[in-house]
Amino acid sequence: MKIALGAASLALALGAVAGTVAPAVAAEAPGTSSPVVKSSVTKSAGASELKTADVSFRTSDGLTLGGRIFEPANATGRLPGLLLVHGSGQGNKWSELQKEAEEFAKQGMVVLAPDKRGVGYSKTKRDYSQLADDALRAFAVLRDRPEVDPAKAGVWGLSEGGWVAPIAITRSSDIKFLITVGGPGLEPLRTQAWNMANKVDRAGIEGSVRTLLNESFYRFGADAGLFPEAHHDPVPTLKKIHQPVLALWGAEDNQIPPAESAEIFRKTLPGSVTIRFFPHAPHALWATGRGRADELVPGYAETVGSWVRDVTSGNVPASSADPLPAQPTRSVPLPESAWWEGWPAQLIALVLLLVAFATYPVAALVRRRRGDAGGSWPARILAASGLVGVPLFVYAAVSMIGSANGHGIDLGPLVAGRPILWLIVQLLAFTTLISTAVSATRWRTARLREWMLIAGGLLFIPWALYWGQLLP
Repeated sequence: MKIALGAASLALALGAVAGTVAPAVAAEAPGTSSPVVKSSVTKSAGASELKTADVSFRTSDGLTLGGRIFEPANATGRLPGLLLVHGSGQGNKWSELQKEAEEFAKQGMVVLAPDKRGVGYSKTKRDYSQLADDALRAFAVLRDRPEVDPAKAGVWGLSEGGWVAPIAITRSSDIKFLITVGGPGLEPLRTQAWNMANKVDRAGIEGSVRTLLNESFYRFGADAGLFPEAHHDPVPTLKKIHQPVLALWGAEDNQIPPAESAEIFRKTLPGSVTIRFFPHAPHALWATGRGRADELVPGYAETVGSWVRDVTSGNVPASSADPLPAQPTRSVPLPESAWWEGWPAQLIALVLLLVAFATYPVAALVRRRRGDAGGSWPARILAASGLVGVPLFVYAAVSMIGSANGHGIDLGPLVAGRPILWLIVQLLAFTTLISTAVSATRWRTARLREWMLIAGGLLFIPWALYWGQLLP
């Protein structure tokens, strides 16, 4: 069960990389001796006023990651530098950030869009500290470019990068400013549960299955170690940031709580913080109107460019914040699991249930071969409903979680807000409950195999209640 639930964790699958390679330039990243940097100059497709250079750098554990530099083609003098830090997703390539890199470069910056590590990063494993170290090593490549003014270089982080980039900036005084887009102010577990709550609400899902999807399974996954960095608290890191911060959100962000996150940023960051919301905009600030799927939200790149020009020219703005947008629902903290909710106890309960329900038909088969059919109909129904219902619940829960993607959740046709598969699970659960009660009335004449079956039914009742199978 633990392995099956691990497959239900959410992630984005992104990436493609292209580029040319040419003369090597040396640059030194923090804590390394001499990472290799390869660069070449070419025109950026779709952005003729820009030029690009392909680079590579080494991580602390010996990986070589690539990236692409974007800069104005006819710029003179040294320019501000901006490193881009990816959102979630395994093995994201620099090309996933190409549009942002091009638009920010048009604002007069030298922008590095790096690759993201694939080794050591997966749906069930990631380390924000390690990702921050990767960002620092990429930043060293950017900072040491001859066209970059090292006193005017900063970091931009998107979504999950809003957890990673703040860690990086607290480790290096060379990073002069921070920009976040969809930056989370809450821990990942609470944020993802809020995200899932939005998905099930948009899908019209109601009842106990809603709690299963956006609370019970996330707590279980975190307890089992299947939800990486589940309890990472960004607040202690934010308190250490004294460089200027520009924090941007889409007012209609449904992946992280925008209003709550902005409140935390405003109250926590000790230095200059500028908080801006883009009306009717989604999480990553990409335009979603017809014919504009490949465009950033109007005014987004210009806001970044104007703010960077101000802070790098010494005109650091006083802290300011747009009014908070209407956030339909507030996030709720997910308490840590009690011992009986934890994965060891749940796994033991699952095994005991399957053994109890399977013992009866196996014993009945043996007795039948001996010429003793025996057994009662309530007991047979209890064994059948339990033996089918328990595995079906596991399958249903994992498949429902697995149907979630970045945009929503698809559980097929709903009846009274419940997926048909879940209604079948509940029907079997109630059948198990009733047949347990009927079988228990015959305890005086019950045989050992029936006692085991009744014990399984009695264990099933609290187990099924906890997972919502016997709730509306």
